[in-house]
Amino acid sequence: MGILAQLQSLLHPSLFRPDSSEKPLAKTSLADEVYHRQPRVKARTGTRVLIIDGSRTVLVVLRKFLRSAGYETFEAANAETALALLPVQRPDLIFLDISLPGMNGFAALRAIRCDPATRDIPVIMMSGNEEAMEQFFGSRIDADSFVKKPFSCQEVFFSIERLLDNDRIPRRTTTRCLLAQPEAA
Repeated sequence: MGILAQLQSLLHPSLFRPDSSEKPLAKTSLADEVYHRQPRVKARTGTRVLIIDGSRTVLVVLRKFLRSAGYETFEAANAETALALLPVQRPDLIFLDISLPGMNGFAALRAIRCDPATRDIPVIMMSGNEEAMEQFFGSRIDADSFVKKPFSCQEVFFSIERLLDNDRIPRRTTTRCLLAQPEAA
């Protein structure tokens, strides 16, 4: 067995089979691998989640995932509607798409972070656009996590678990106001 095959068997033993006559196993994402190896921790029942996405399909899928785990959800198809809902609904967590009709997700996140009433709400950004993902990681826009579309149920819950405190409540670790665009590094 070559060095590459040995490394592969150590890193992803479930993906490696020494007998090449067998069908290869389906590949899974790293988030799926990590998610299945660790004991599950769910947010407390009744955790309120705002889903902001222009796609009806994404809204329905995320709602189904989250409600099946005991979360309460409410949705907005654009940032303007979501920002108007925030003072009334006061979510514990927000899923925010980057590409929205009207105000984009980056501008919405800046508005959320600069409002003292909402700046401590954890935000998980979402995008299916490869360029938007690069822009997200290249800038410091103060989101708490990122999920690339299309996503799996495990990826959604893994991103939530990383934000839970000891009381199983989603929490932010830092807070700052982003009034201006981040400086280029």
